[in-house]
Amino acid sequence: MRFSSTPRGARLARHLAAVRLDAWGIPYGTDPHDAIVLIVAELTANAVRHGHVPGRDFHLRLHTPPDGATVRVEVTDTRAERHPRRPRHAHHPHGEEEAGRGLVLVSHLATRWDWHPRPDGPGKTVWAECATPRYMNQAPQLT
Repeated sequence: MRFSSTPRGARLARHLAAVRLDAWGIPYGTDPHDAIVLIVAELTANAVRHGHVPGRDFHLRLHTPPDGATVRVEVTDTRAERHPRRPRHAHHPHGEEEAGRGLVLVSHLATRWDWHPRPDGPGKTVWAECATPRYMNQAPQLT
């Protein structure tokens, strides 16, 4: 799905991901649901904050392998020169700071995550996978 590269677009992406996960059988309030929604929130916020190119949208894709044991979150933006860096250690922002936690949270919540350049144009895709073995039946893709 395509969203405007704005805070509103990131909120809408998070909301629609939450609805889709519930429809796939990962209920609201369960650990996998909450973890995946938080990952979507962090990756889409990063796409807006660090991957924004004026006039360009970001894309969200949720999908599962045939066994349904994981959900993969992919967020694609069009900013090629800014790459996510893997946190070397947990960063503990001071006091009321609102920034600096995103990829630390993703690293903690996801089974694995990484990024790759977009094959069809400028930009990159940041992805994360979360295990959901007891919740998923074969789920369709949200593109």
